[in-house]
Amino acid sequence: MQAQDIMTRSVISATLDATVEEVTALMIENQISAVPILDEGGAIVGLISEGDLMRRVEGADKSRKSWWLNFFTGSSETATDFIALRSRRAKDIMTRDVDVVAPDAPVADIARLLEKKRIKRVPVVLNGQMVGIVARANLLQALASAPVVAVDTVASDRERREIVLAALSQVPGINPVHLNVVVEGGRVNVWGVVGSDAIENAVKVALDNIEGIGQVSVNLGRVPDYAWGM
Repeated sequence: MQAQDIMTRSVISATLDATVEEVTALMIENQISAVPILDEGGAIVGLISEGDLMRRVEGADKSRKSWWLNFFTGSSETATDFIALRSRRAKDIMTRDVDVVAPDAPVADIARLLEKKRIKRVPVVLNGQMVGIVARANLLQALASAPVVAVDTVASDRERREIVLAALSQVPGINPVHLNVVVEGGRVNVWGVVGSDAIENAVKVALDNIEGIGQVSVNLGRVPDYAWGM
């Protein structure tokens, strides 16, 4: 699954000269937590989030620096702070360093990006133009709608075994060579060794996601990964 499969295509955006009041109104009216800022050519050049607006509110309450501190630190910082806190234009308060992804970016990579950068959404860009946006809500919807593997009631034991092996091959950290899967009379037995409790739990999750597989028994011992190189 890729970004283009789950992204929101109708994205509410604003221009560089939009006012703070206009951007805030867009958030409230559309119940969104961020607004991408586009230039005249439709390219994304920034983003204003609830966090950016809240920082303005918090910053307005901070006491001004004394004259002597301003003297030693220079006037540029004060001027920059003044613009960020007082300007009414999107171009002055937006976050400029915006992470973006391509339409064919894997959903797993997007999830890792959101987690690593601690952000809630990422614009999707194609040929310099924003074509959508992927938010955490999109990822949750994709997770909720993930297809469940269903086993036909008339499937043979051999067919069931192939389905189980395919599911187990998707488990991170597992080596199929170290497993033996026996399917007989509607009962699935998985024998072998894995490197950790987490991997065994992942095996159980993979099997639990197979609808109609029948009774399952997992019997896995422990051998640390480094032992295979000895």
